[in-house]
Amino acid sequence: MKAVQVLLTCVPLLLASCQTYDHGDGASREQSARSGAFDQMLEDYYQDTLKLIPLNATFNGDHRYNDQFTNLISKEYRSSLRTHFSHYLEELTQYDDAALSSSEHMSKALLRWECDLGLEGLAFPEHLRPIDQMWSVNLLVGQLASGASAQPFNTVEDYDNWLERLRGYVAWMATAQDNMKEGIASGHVLPRSLVIKVLPQLEGLAKEDLEQHLFYSPAMQIPESFSREERDTITAAYARMLTESIIPAYQSLHQFMSTQYLQASRATSGIDAIPDGDAYYAHQIKKYTTLELAAEDIHQLGLREVARIQAEMKKVMEEVGFTGDLIAFFNHVRTNKDLMPYTDPEQVLKSFEAIHDTMKPQLAASFDLTPRTKFEIRRTEAFREASASAEYNQGSMDGTRPGIFYVPIPDVTQYNTYGDEALFLHEAIPGHHYQVSLTLENENLPQFRKVAWNSAYGEGWGLYSESLGKELGLYTDPYQYFGMLGYEIHRAIRLVVDTGLHTKGWTRERAIQYSLENEAESEASIIAEIERYMANPGQALAYKIGQLKIRELRNKAETSLGDNFDLRQFHNQVLETGCIPLALLEEKIEQWIHDN
Repeated sequence: MKAVQVLLTCVPLLLASCQTYDHGDGASREQSARSGAFDQMLEDYYQDTLKLIPLNATFNGDHRYNDQFTNLISKEYRSSLRTHFSHYLEELTQYDDAALSSSEHMSKALLRWECDLGLEGLAFPEHLRPIDQMWSVNLLVGQLASGASAQPFNTVEDYDNWLERLRGYVAWMATAQDNMKEGIASGHVLPRSLVIKVLPQLEGLAKEDLEQHLFYSPAMQIPESFSREERDTITAAYARMLTESIIPAYQSLHQFMSTQYLQASRATSGIDAIPDGDAYYAHQIKKYTTLELAAEDIHQLGLREVARIQAEMKKVMEEVGFTGDLIAFFNHVRTNKDLMPYTDPEQVLKSFEAIHDTMKPQLAASFDLTPRTKFEIRRTEAFREASASAEYNQGSMDGTRPGIFYVPIPDVTQYNTYGDEALFLHEAIPGHHYQVSLTLENENLPQFRKVAWNSAYGEGWGLYSESLGKELGLYTDPYQYFGMLGYEIHRAIRLVVDTGLHTKGWTRERAIQYSLENEAESEASIIAEIERYMANPGQALAYKIGQLKIRELRNKAETSLGDNFDLRQFHNQVLETGCIPLALLEEKIEQWIHDN
């Protein structure tokens, strides 16, 4: 799931944490005034954040800044961000907790978390490692450039806006190269294996064949309603932008990264090898788990979870009559041609539609709220398909763009179906599509809470959703249930290998080998995963930590409430508050249990 955000529509969420006020007397009027000032401060924070990060506005369906591209890695920008967070921390001191409703108290706590975490992150020079094979801004720009993502191309102004935004992007590319040179001098460089994966991404966009160039796609898709003069003007302008700016910038970046930067890249795999790497990883743990956890404790938790899930896997082996050890069964699943039945990518997409159809009659028993935002299944764009994982990109806030479940299919003949039901539950329904859309459709939340993203909650909900398969009519095929166990052990393995890489001196090869010995993913997939963890330390911890916390809270509610427990209401309680840190979610669920 990419953390981009959506729309206000009237959804009758159960907001037990919200209070209403009678404005008939002086005390209530005073309270209302305080509440109004607090709401305005939250709105100011949201609007100021959009100005700082105009790409977020575009993904939210807010088109005011579609011509702007902030240089997110410049020293000036980082200074502005520091001022932004410091200002709103000061603003928060003006509001006494005792005068706030419980919902406002949650907003205050979330805003403080965001600002504190943002300031902590600015202490580390992430801007010196601006490009990697999976997470960096240039890949997001490539999606927008395709003409099939959040950047609209419906009017002449839309086409002009994108050209202007690209001018800012070209400046970002130049800064990225300068920053990487500074990173070489200070020891803040990528591992060599990651640089090798970046190079073909850059090389593909450094080629001069305009009609085959991704960034020329909008000029090949001009609406028929445009006049001939408008079409000619646009195609000429886009050709100039590519030949004079975009292609030369990619050529320069590719030349630099394939020579000077590749030579300076490091042989080590973990982030602890760079200056202040240990402190940075501790920050990343806090950022992605939203809890104060020690790396060693996470590592041991991962080992215990791997052992538990493997015991469940062995039961599936017995059910299907497989003789041999677990590693042999992994190899059987990886290479089983019966699980690779497709010859056309369209068949893969239709199979996910069939999964959705199977679930539909069962959803009402677990969820009494469903999103209004539309939903689509699409194949991942070719330019990033080889390195991409399946993912969900949310719809726009104006309702014009649906939530999209992207599926990479680089080689359909090797596409293995055994984990598809769990994958759909996580990335699509009821995973990220429900979680994101219901939050963004909730009229009772301030805007900044609609677009907040805390991975432990968001990805934890996705992994928790995978466990709902049997309740939703899925996992009747033992291989699909094994697929769910496979995804769960994959997330448990992440706890082991991420901490191993970044605190225990594990090499890329050792992490790959551990994964191969403990899960059924293909070697190519595992290599991509390990390199993903190397590029963004700590991110992979969020899934399992979040799932375990949500499951723990559900178990506690079921035990405490007994016959009064309603799964639909529990899910409402989890989903209604937005993507919040786990500590705040735990506090909220415990209060709900107490009140019931």
